[in-house]
Amino acid sequence: MSSADFTYDHVGATREPGFCPPGFRPLHVRTRLGEGEEVLRRAAEAVMTWEMHRAMGVGIDASADRAAPGVDVTVTLAGMIKAPCRVVWTMAEHRRTGWAYGTLSGHPECGEEAFVVDRTGDGTVWLTVSAFSRPARWYARAGGPATRGLQHAYARRCGKVLRHLATRGLPD
Repeated sequence: MSSADFTYDHVGATREPGFCPPGFRPLHVRTRLGEGEEVLRRAAEAVMTWEMHRAMGVGIDASADRAAPGVDVTVTLAGMIKAPCRVVWTMAEHRRTGWAYGTLSGHPECGEEAFVVDRTGDGTVWLTVSAFSRPARWYARAGGPATRGLQHAYARRCGKVLRHLATRGLPD
């Protein structure tokens, strides 16, 4: 996969925890989803198949049913804002599953965002949304701090929606 199509350098850098290139703003939101292997399995499947995003009410047009490197994804917000991306990496480990996508031309932001579900040693399952970005379109720049607030709200909503998907019907 060529990095030439992306609107930023450091393609794949969200694999490195805490990394944020100069000139970009970091985002890191971690949400507790529940406990146990079944919660991990359900959450991982919902993240890898775009179910979490669709359940949030955003439009997803993907070139594959599952996240995989090279899959093109266009996220549509409010039926109007189209955000073209490409999956840059995935992971499927015993206790961690996730992926990241990077922005392509036409996206309102420039950067990368990762969605990782993991289960810690005590059995707790978490979703971590991490990103680095900067405005790419005039309306993202004009939004200033409000745009940043919307990004954080979106990441928090990911956790809330995924918690519901991963624990629905399970005993408390």
